[in-house]
Amino acid sequence: MPIEILMPALSPTMEEGTLSKWVKNEGDTVKSGDVIAEIETDKATMEVEAVDEGVLGKILIAAGTENVKVNTAIAVLLEEGESADAVATPKKADADTPPAAAGDAGGKARAAADEPASSADNKVPAAPKIDVAADPAIPAGTEMVTMTVREALREAMAEEMRANPDVFIMGEEVAEYQGAYKITQGLLQEFGAQRVVDTPITEHGFAGIAVGAAMAGLRPIVEFMTFNFAMQAIDQIINSAAKTLYMSGGQMGAPMVFRGPNGAAARVAAQHSQDYAAWYSHIPGLKVIQPYSAADAKGLLKAAIRDPNPVIFLENEILYGHSFEVPKMDDFVLPIGKARLHKAGKDATMVSWGIGMTYAVKAVDELAKEGIDVELIDLRTIRPMDLPAIIESVKKTGRLVTVEEGFPQSSVGDFISNTVQREAFDYLDAPVITIAGKDVPMPYAANLEKLALPNVGEVIQAVKAVCYK
Repeated sequence: MPIEILMPALSPTMEEGTLSKWVKNEGDTVKSGDVIAEIETDKATMEVEAVDEGVLGKILIAAGTENVKVNTAIAVLLEEGESADAVATPKKADADTPPAAAGDAGGKARAAADEPASSADNKVPAAPKIDVAADPAIPAGTEMVTMTVREALREAMAEEMRANPDVFIMGEEVAEYQGAYKITQGLLQEFGAQRVVDTPITEHGFAGIAVGAAMAGLRPIVEFMTFNFAMQAIDQIINSAAKTLYMSGGQMGAPMVFRGPNGAAARVAAQHSQDYAAWYSHIPGLKVIQPYSAADAKGLLKAAIRDPNPVIFLENEILYGHSFEVPKMDDFVLPIGKARLHKAGKDATMVSWGIGMTYAVKAVDELAKEGIDVELIDLRTIRPMDLPAIIESVKKTGRLVTVEEGFPQSSVGDFISNTVQREAFDYLDAPVITIAGKDVPMPYAANLEKLALPNVGEVIQAVKAVCYK
């Protein structure tokens, strides 16, 4: 089938851009990784790389066209033997269509949510509305509203800032620019510059100021533009924030939140793509949260802001635009350290969290079509970890697969596997399999980046392996 190449987004907030140049012409053979076009906005110019292989059958948007909406089909890639004559000119992206990450159908970059469930998938929206299982923490009959993860995070911070004047947020571009990913949009206007504080590009400095503020009784929220930059502040986070409560004999702590995007995004290469869940979960004194849904993002961020301990709150850039149902409640707060049962099942247990859930959910759906009933647990909190929930599930199913994007050695999945094989060994009918990213620095090229990350097919094969199918 012809594959539409969509206008990619250079960032989660990009809505349109200029298709400045076609590098390939109609009729040219295209290989995965080939540069096929250039697009630009007022901030950047980027190359569009092909993810799939074929022949550039028809160019739908001419070079030099301005104001091309994200998600608009810009060209069609044909497989061998297909004709461009049969390709109809598609409609432009609707204003309500969520921005596609560039990897959706042959673009430059990847979105974890566009991972195809089968080879027949040609195009998947990058920001779908996703249904999740009922959460027992939400009272039955509660009215639900649809919102993105981005909106849920913003609501959580705004509600806590209204309720407690000691809560404030600081970080790079959180105020005047409304946030690098628009998470803090509108907060400066509502709360003013004393509580929404723009900082210089010096993570070590402003993280240290925030730790001091927390020790003095305030409740800072520190936004890192990416958690990769938090490595500049690792001493403040680990040695000051995490250890002070213990070292002071409980006399002084650091009630604060460090939050921001974590893990791979879309062609941002090795220094901007690392998943830090395993790093921070290694440290006594920290709590580590990595939500998947908008409801969890809101309920757990509110809990993190209120917690007396320093909390690492790991978000994901790809998930910011995804929409979920969120309970319409006056004060929706979720317990830290409690996993959520996403789907009940009897044949195998799958555990994931954060962006890893995008692979897990699709794999579970595909496996159900083959008669394999998987129980899916969304861990939500990495430290403290709800190991009893995992162990009870394994006692029922006898099998376990974990899914994450972080590196495989000393991963969160490794810790889960180790614990389960010690505490539920007699219940296991197969070795535990851990799915993780590949053991390489994240490549920049779109086709190599895709290979470095987990995929739905790997998860499906892992479940079949533990089920001996």
